[in-house]
Amino acid sequence: MLAIKRLVTILVMVFVLLGLLLVLVPSVRASFEGMFSSGPIGLYYALFITGLVLLGLQLVTENLDSVLLRREVATHTGKINELKAKLYDQQANPRGEATTRPGGTTALPPVVVPEPAPAYAAQPTRAAHDVEHPTFPQSDPGLLNVPLNQPNAIISTPPAPDPNNRPAL
Repeated sequence: MLAIKRLVTILVMVFVLLGLLLVLVPSVRASFEGMFSSGPIGLYYALFITGLVLLGLQLVTENLDSVLLRREVATHTGKINELKAKLYDQQANPRGEATTRPGGTTALPPVVVPEPAPAYAAQPTRAAHDVEHPTFPQSDPGLLNVPLNQPNAIISTPPAPDPNNRPAL
């Protein structure tokens, strides 16, 4: 279908270029009129019939392509809805029992796959944390090793407001 659609599009482009050539270049128009015994009327009648046929071909191919695409989208939408129904059945029935849908189809229980152990579980645990030298996930020279009992030593706290210091009205 795609090949036919491309062929019709190419024919329409050639027809439009030929029409522009006939309209814009008088010598080409005179030579094409000489090909027809009835003169310019025969030329324009032939162009009219050719344009009518090409327009009909293009309309038919575009509509067929549109119908085929809609049918394909409907098929994919049906598959998506089936997968959503299976997922819903698996989430609604986590115990593993088979369920029967209203259409008479049976939903099988979900397959349980054990999760692998995390990679960090195999590492040995470290001794108690050193308060003076905390450990970070990565060594960064921009990080300061501040003791954990003073976590905000870098940030200075503003002084407490004085209750006697009020703005004048």
